[in-house]
Amino acid sequence: MNKKYLAYSLSLLALASCGKKEDEQKKNAAPPPTPVTLVAAHTTEAVYYDEYPATVVALNTVELRSQATGFVTGVYFKEGDVVPKGKLLYEIDQRQYQAAYQQALADLRSVQANAANAEVNAGRYQRLAQQDAVARQLVDNANTAAATARAQVAAAQASVNIARNNLGFSRVTAPFTGRIGISEVRLGSQVGAGTTLLNTISSEDPMGVDIVVTQTDIERFIALQNAKTSRADSTLRLVLPGGVTYPQPGRIRTIDRGVNSQTGTITVRVEFANPKRELKDGMSAVVKVLNTQSGQRLVVPFKAIVEQMGENFVYVATDSSTAQQRKVTLGPRLKDQIVLMNGVKDGDKVVTEGVQKLRDGGKITTEVPKAPPAAPGK
Repeated sequence: MNKKYLAYSLSLLALASCGKKEDEQKKNAAPPPTPVTLVAAHTTEAVYYDEYPATVVALNTVELRSQATGFVTGVYFKEGDVVPKGKLLYEIDQRQYQAAYQQALADLRSVQANAANAEVNAGRYQRLAQQDAVARQLVDNANTAAATARAQVAAAQASVNIARNNLGFSRVTAPFTGRIGISEVRLGSQVGAGTTLLNTISSEDPMGVDIVVTQTDIERFIALQNAKTSRADSTLRLVLPGGVTYPQPGRIRTIDRGVNSQTGTITVRVEFANPKRELKDGMSAVVKVLNTQSGQRLVVPFKAIVEQMGENFVYVATDSSTAQQRKVTLGPRLKDQIVLMNGVKDGDKVVTEGVQKLRDGGKITTEVPKAPPAAPGK
């Protein structure tokens, strides 16, 4: 009985020993190659833009305010129309200004008549003095009266000019050709000189588009401002609300005089032709500026990028069918592709599928693993 028990125990120990060896062999065995998909990195023409939020602004905008006080007696335009320079827009009650002008003219004529008479008297006394027929004091008095009359004429002429200007201020005209807005006053409205806003008029062709850039970009935009542009130039493009690209090219018109010390930014104004009046003052848009690094660049599929601890990597297949991890610097994304500035050469095969299971130096295969055979009866 003891012999049987001993033999049984020895057999159990042998089986356990074999099991441990099999486990150790499985543990030490290399993991199977990871199935992956490889795509060759290639060089292509990469054209990409930097985008800046923008606001469309009229290059010339004026608030129309009356310089005369009174009631509106005439409105001579259609709201929203383009009005030519010099067109009569509003008329303020002219009666008091017309009367003041006529009064100033009458005063001028009166002092002119007095001045003419004083000049005649001064001349007469001057001739008599030459004959010693009159006292010198009378000659001096006559000359003084003539000079006073001339001064009164000048003052009266100034009053006429003021009255004429006031009369002219009662007629508000367009200072330049532009589109006029909705009127702030109606017929019969009372307006005050210099205080009441009548309307706003703004130019429409060309239009400005303002963007804000960092101070590190100043030299770049100065170079763009000095560069010669053509109608077909694509360096500056405008994207309208809704994603439609505006067909007209832009050019740098103005770079602001100084940098905002709080934000470290500066305003740049881009000019666009607006022949069809599509651009409106205050419209939001996006200005696309051609990136200086556009050109022949190396690209790979974006899904090949692996981010770890704020750094970017790709896995590149080697001749020994292993995946080597390489650190890369990313350029701009072009739809489903991305530009690599370094880390990969043209023709290198990068892993695009299976990157989540890879490690540096891991084995890879491009073969699709076979499905296990179906169990009998299923």
